[in-house]
Amino acid sequence: MKKFLIVGLGNPGLDYKETRHNIGFKILDSLAEKEDISFTTEKLGEIAQFRFKGRSFILLKPNTFMNLSGKAVNYWLQKEKIGLENLLVVTDDLNLEFGTIRLKGKGSDGGHNGLKDIQAQLGTTKYSRFRFGISANYSKGKQIDYVLGEWGEDERSELPERLEKSSELIKSFATAGLANTMNTFNGK
Repeated sequence: MKKFLIVGLGNPGLDYKETRHNIGFKILDSLAEKEDISFTTEKLGEIAQFRFKGRSFILLKPNTFMNLSGKAVNYWLQKEKIGLENLLVVTDDLNLEFGTIRLKGKGSDGGHNGLKDIQAQLGTTKYSRFRFGISANYSKGKQIDYVLGEWGEDERSELPERLEKSSELIKSFATAGLANTMNTFNGK
């Protein structure tokens, strides 16, 4: 059975639970709920697993804090013997409008510290990443407050539909492949 490691980036703890920066955790939580599975604490993170259409999905929420996510990603790739082509990292993106979905097979870290650490630990930028737009509606010098701030009322009302679409994208990545999933979901 083909295995896929799906990593949601975020920070552990209740203080961060509903922040924009934790969208990776939120998307994985939504998918786990939909699949009726729960996370357990394992080495370097929270893990949940399910099967769908002959694929095994290992969901990882690193508990190393965002800026040290690479250690957990590298550990679980090695432990489960999963190739980079079956890795998908889910993260927030300030450069995309709220709720915009963008899947890419490789790329830069875009200034994102979680992606920087993953790149450093893996020694490559050639892994798939799913960026979820949180937009850049903050004033100069307030980026950290914005990213670590909680969702606004309008965002909260739109999140359920966006989370549903995100779950579909993750399943499609493993079953239909990167190119087909990009064509189906990017910009939607």
